Amino acid sequence: MLKHILLLIPVCVTVFWSIVLNTKPDTQSTPRLFLGKFMLVASVVYISHLLFFTPLPELYSYIDPFYQYASLMVYPLYHIYIRLLTVDLRFSFKIHSRYLLVPTILFILYLFGILIAPVNDYNTWIFNRDFNPPTIHFLNIIYPLIRFTFLVQVIYTVIGNYFLIKKHGYKAKQFYSDIEDSSTGKVNIQNILMIITGLASLALGALGRDFFANETSLIAIASATFTTMLFIVGWLGDKQKTLNPTFGLQTTTNQIIQLEDLSSAVQKEILNKILNLFDEKKCYLHSKLSIQDLAQTVGTNRTYISTVINQSFNQNFCAFVNNYRVTELENVIRLHPGYSNQLLAEACGFGSVDSMKRAVKAKTGLLFSIWKEQNTPGNQKKV
Repeated sequence: MLKHILLLIPVCVTVFWSIVLNTKPDTQSTPRLFLGKFMLVASVVYISHLLFFTPLPELYSYIDPFYQYASLMVYPLYHIYIRLLTVDLRFSFKIHSRYLLVPTILFILYLFGILIAPVNDYNTWIFNRDFNPPTIHFLNIIYPLIRFTFLVQVIYTVIGNYFLIKKHGYKAKQFYSDIEDSSTGKVNIQNILMIITGLASLALGALGRDFFANETSLIAIASATFTTMLFIVGWLGDKQKTLNPTFGLQTTTNQIIQLEDLSSAVQKEILNKILNLFDEKKCYLHSKLSIQDLAQTVGTNRTYISTVINQSFNQNFCAFVNNYRVTELENVIRLHPGYSNQLLAEACGFGSVDSMKRAVKAKTGLLFSIWKEQNTPGNQKKV
């Protein structure tokens, strides 16, 4: 009984995130929704593990090909999720089918091997891979190929994701004003967790399921590992915003030419409008402010806004906005020293307390608690 509860936990976690990531319309985005599909496929893998250890082996014989298919789909789907965060506007079979083609071909070949094998031989083989009569020779060729393909997928996905994040992650800082939204920290943690999950899967695959059949403690370790990894991946994915939010707003060649020919007078006019919005109207107090919002208010495009801020202040958009927020925070602390951190964050335009703390650290190099103490009335002389 305990063994089956342990095996059920990762099923519950993946199904939970599949539902959550697909049923919160106020925060839906293409990558987030797709991560929900990834979790659904991952749940098939863990349902298969659960059924393997049930006392109904004939039931698992029907599930096994779908387990093999799901295991081959997990990492390609995760790579597509990262692509949707960085370079692709939406999922497209035309663009992304190449990542799903090999798993599908191997699935079809695996099914073919099952169909040509005697039922009794196949049922024996899926619980004993050393069983090797001529009738399942084809399956004994395809199965190692599936395992090798999974290894290649893990390596390719992790490396590919790393370079996509590194290449496009900076663009979030040129779009979002919330320092949490502009950070690549969450998606990098997700990628590391998927490395751990992949390595653990390979290790457990090498040991074989039979190794765990009568070892509840080992099943507990495996269950805890996969459950923790996947829960955090889902939790971070629920919060993660698109790293390249401008791919739906791509700069045209015409805009680039205009930017090169932008006169100093026009640049000064844009700069004055930006400073008026920040100094007089305090637009930075809107926690969801983006460069696209600012561009629309100024009456220009985001490329010009980004360039003027970069050239005038040697800062990206996110840093520029948060420097204003930190300055506002200094004033609010002096006026309202009793405010809680949550009230301070809300009053100064930060999206969260964590964003506020990170912004202070980025500007001053100090921990928020130390910086706050230094700026609290009565303590300024200690600075």
